[in-house]
Amino acid sequence: MKIHYSLAALGCLLPLVSASYASTGSPFYGDPPDNTHPWAVHDWNRPQPPRVEPRPYDAAKAQAPADAVVLFDGTAESLNRKWEADKSGHEATKWVVSDGAMECTPGSGYIRTKEAFGDCQLHVEWAAPVHVKGDSQGRGNSGVFLMGMVEIQVLDNYNNPTYADGFACAVYGVHPPLANALRPPGEFQSEDITFHRPVYQDGKCIQPGWVTVYCNGVLVQDRTQLEGGTGHMARSKPGPLPETGPLKLQDHGNPVRFRNIWYRPLPSQAPAGGYNGPMTPAAAAAKRQEIAAAIRSDAARLANPAAPMAGFYRLAESLYYDKDKATLAQVEQTASQYITSLKGLAGEQFLAKKEEARHLRDVLKYLMRAQVIDGTFTAKADLDQLIKEQNWDKKK
Repeated sequence: MKIHYSLAALGCLLPLVSASYASTGSPFYGDPPDNTHPWAVHDWNRPQPPRVEPRPYDAAKAQAPADAVVLFDGTAESLNRKWEADKSGHEATKWVVSDGAMECTPGSGYIRTKEAFGDCQLHVEWAAPVHVKGDSQGRGNSGVFLMGMVEIQVLDNYNNPTYADGFACAVYGVHPPLANALRPPGEFQSEDITFHRPVYQDGKCIQPGWVTVYCNGVLVQDRTQLEGGTGHMARSKPGPLPETGPLKLQDHGNPVRFRNIWYRPLPSQAPAGGYNGPMTPAAAAAKRQEIAAAIRSDAARLANPAAPMAGFYRLAESLYYDKDKATLAQVEQTASQYITSLKGLAGEQFLAKKEEARHLRDVLKYLMRAQVIDGTFTAKADLDQLIKEQNWDKKK
């Protein structure tokens, strides 16, 4: 997808441009600046990422967590079982496994996972060839394509300038990395990516997409906003992505190696059903009803006429998520029955109920503060009166 311009070719095209700029891109090439994007796509005037020296690699910390889906574990068996050629149909890939890494053999084509997934935490390690050949986009070039549509650039940029939005760890054609934290060619680079796709509803974006990337432990993409899929020369166009898609790795003619690839699926952050940030009122109401239904199901499991309060408290809890009339009536009936039974006790049996009664009083106070019950809930008034008469709130 990326076109490599040699210095000689650019010198012919742009005789007035110095060689120091010629390797970083070409003017009059990608989509021009517009009202919301001050840079052209692959803009050679965009500043190069500053150099940040990464810390030594710690292989032990890079092991997949227990809940991760391992996509490549360094064996030929996992390559054949989890991956295929990126073609119509389901053809075996021509990539090879050597020394615990899968390697792109030039001309073998892209590779993709057989499994499709969406929002995720992704870990991948890659290494450019130890023998340096080429410059700019012609050196150690590949790409990690989230859902097959959003590219995180793979490139050997160790002492190798290129256009900034095509730099290693760039969201390709969209946003350069914050820093160049690469190790020398031949050494493995560690990338940790958090990805959330943009979500649309009725043709409108209700949640932008985001991608965060750490390269060798250095933050290089800080919740970079995604408008849609990425591409070469053309600006990313706003629009929805499918819910899931395969992970793809690019064949760009360079023998780049990959290893230790795993992901963890993440819940959507969209207001329609996500967990982070405010939801729409309709989505919040639906979520509250879902929570209340789960709590009431648990209350039914706890139901026991001989010990009714465990189920009672779960039912009462469900009411501040969803004020269901039938549940409210059941809660009021159980509370009244409890207070009646409490009044029927005497002596030590009655005194032993002090903390239990105070706890129920506090629960009812909370429900009143949450406007679940009001002054017509007679069980609360009866319990308040009983506690007052017994001086159970009196400090010792």
